[in-house]
Amino acid sequence: QVQLVESGGGLVQAGGSLRLSCAASRTIIKMGWYRQTPGRQRDLVATRTSGGITTYEDSVKGRFTISRDNAKNTVYLQMDSRVPEETAVYYCYTLYLGNEYWGQGAQVTVSS
Repeated sequence: QVQLVESGGGLVQAGGSLRLSCAASRTIIKMGWYRQTPGRQRDLVATRTSGGITTYEDSVKGRFTISRDNAKNTVYLQMDSRVPEETAVYYCYTLYLGNEYWGQGAQVTVSS
């Protein structure tokens, strides 16, 4: 019932910035971002509701910012002051009417 299309992945230098975007096919109250590396679990990065309530994983607080354009059903993840340990595939996520939906994944590489 929901399609999530991600864009904005790529290569960034340590200390640099990158922004991801995720466009949803319909209006959703809560959307978020997860990330995963090979052999590791998929971990929560940030979430945001259409009303502006946000949550962040502790390690990214103060460096990452999640925002939304409600008119476009799009969520963004602004990632500043990146470190190489954060190289991962980043996934857009939503829970809608009891079902989970995921974006296709965006590879983000932080080089040193």
